[in-house]
Amino acid sequence: MAQRNLTRPSEFLLLGFSEESELQPLVFGLFVSMYLITVFGNMLIILAISSDSHLHTPMYFFLSNLSFVDICFTSTTIPKMLWNIYIQSQVITYEACITQVYFLMLFAGLDDFLLTVMAYDRFAAICHPLYYTVIMNPKVCRILVLVSWAISVLHSLLQTLMVLRLSFCEELEIPHYFCELNQMIQLACSDSFPNDLVIYITAVLLAGGPLTGIFYSYTKIASSIHRISSAQGKHKAFSTCVSHLSVVSLFYCTSLGVYVSSAATHSSQSSATASMMYTVVTPMLNPFIYSLRNRDIKRALKAFFRMAAIKRTLVLR
Repeated sequence: MAQRNLTRPSEFLLLGFSEESELQPLVFGLFVSMYLITVFGNMLIILAISSDSHLHTPMYFFLSNLSFVDICFTSTTIPKMLWNIYIQSQVITYEACITQVYFLMLFAGLDDFLLTVMAYDRFAAICHPLYYTVIMNPKVCRILVLVSWAISVLHSLLQTLMVLRLSFCEELEIPHYFCELNQMIQLACSDSFPNDLVIYITAVLLAGGPLTGIFYSYTKIASSIHRISSAQGKHKAFSTCVSHLSVVSLFYCTSLGVYVSSAATHSSQSSATASMMYTVVTPMLNPFIYSLRNRDIKRALKAFFRMAAIKRTLVLR
């Protein structure tokens, strides 16, 4: 029997991780914990950077933007999933699903571009230290962030408009805890080839391009570090890149894992788990990576908490 086409369905069903009711409290508690850690961890990074004048540099300007984007990225999916578990529902409206797709694409793109800009910042600092303040002046930093926003907004708008042209069948179950673009396209009854083509082209341009830029930057950085004569100088130069390299590796490995798991297996459980690593675990770990490996962030956080304790004491008096 042929499925009846629906030009615009009223709602989708998000199947999530498990349909077993006894596991829902465990899933709820796990995601509440990860969400709170993500929000508070990234907020602390932003507050530490904004409160310490010594951290008002290009590298930390980009890091604070990355932390803000990570908060927004996680907030696009987790609150809705937690609400559905709380009210014991799997429903998400068509409009909310389209909105989720838009903001997921927006903040994922921003993550990608900001990591590329941060690689360029490290390239300028290590390969051209004498001209660093000229190359990465405040105006250039703001322009780089604005361009990242502009490209990400246009890309997410394009992908969303492409989804809006699709008609859907009666089978409207998404085997994820959020509205994932590829899963929505697979549910379409109309021709989805233009959507697939746009996804592949933009993936090559907007994922391959930044990755190439990061690879080029670190090739030049490695060459410059190799030319440094002293071991202490090499260690100092490399230590400024370790945190960024860790975050880049985590971001691209988990992103790749999502698509490999989707292509290699038809298990919705493994695909949802891979997506969780990409959308939740990576933003949660970023503050730990930067704070644990960065003395400046540690010092700024200690100063921030010390100042907060002093202010609280004065208020209580």
